[in-house]
Amino acid sequence: MTVRFGLLGAGRIGKVHAKAVSGDPDAVLVAVADAFAGAAEALAGQYGCSVRSIEEIEAADDIDAVVICTPTDTHADLIERFSRAGKAIFCEKPVDLDVERVKACIAVVEETGAKLMVGFNRRFDPHFQAVRRAIDDGRIGAVEMVTITSRDPGAPPVDYISRSGGIFRDMTIHDFDMARFLLGEEIVRVAATAAVLVDPAIGEAGDYDSVSVLLQTASGRQAIISNSRRATYGYDQRIEIHGEKGMVLAENQRPVSIEIANGDGYTRPPLHDFFMTRYTEAYANEIAAFIAAIEKGAPISPTGADGLAALILADAALTSVKTGAVVELS
Repeated sequence: MTVRFGLLGAGRIGKVHAKAVSGDPDAVLVAVADAFAGAAEALAGQYGCSVRSIEEIEAADDIDAVVICTPTDTHADLIERFSRAGKAIFCEKPVDLDVERVKACIAVVEETGAKLMVGFNRRFDPHFQAVRRAIDDGRIGAVEMVTITSRDPGAPPVDYISRSGGIFRDMTIHDFDMARFLLGEEIVRVAATAAVLVDPAIGEAGDYDSVSVLLQTASGRQAIISNSRRATYGYDQRIEIHGEKGMVLAENQRPVSIEIANGDGYTRPPLHDFFMTRYTEAYANEIAAFIAAIEKGAPISPTGADGLAALILADAALTSVKTGAVVELS
């Protein structure tokens, strides 16, 4: 079976998913829609597909699934529309910035029986997957502590900050999902601190650029998250899991993995400086997993419920920052 795709949104992340879909032997990109005709036409020309409206893709008999890469405030509405249209849905995170809206959207997905996968691409990074396998294989024993470091090379434009939902819902949400993925237990306690250390304009927009979060499960397992909007040395993405029998870690990745030793010491090339180059394989792998789930009827993961859980943690972290209290979750 070849899964026939419609792509909604031809911007930066839309281009990433267009490449992933077109590069998969079990998929074909049939159509692309975008509010900006030029962007849709350019992407359609690159991949040999048609330009259609969202309404045309919704009604199309030659499209089995859609990839939603439109602005966040459109995600929930589009998920509901395409659920009712009988399409399988891959949606970039988040489903929405409001917990109640996400719950309502998930209810529609469940009612219609649609397949929905939420784009937490880091679960599909080969290095992070290898960490998860090491845990599953019992190589470090029971997980006790997870440490996640996630720092961007530089802050996004302030106009993006003002509509992103804030650092916890926009950036840390990936790390909340990874914490759940690696801990293997649900989180019941959240404590967070936040500051503006990178750009005062971010604070003026009502957000933070430097945050630390401590998460705990009912059994006492812990996860520590460190986020910054600035890392002068590149895109800093590290994970360490400490267990009863040992430790497993995933180090930073570089475009070229070499080391030079001379009179100046040991030097290595810089890190990746952009999330789309660091996670190229992850984006391809998640689309491949989505396609496989459609073809084989297997359960999809991450689901809308995973997206909801990460958003709840993001809201709890923000509450902790604003109140100075530890937030308990039921």
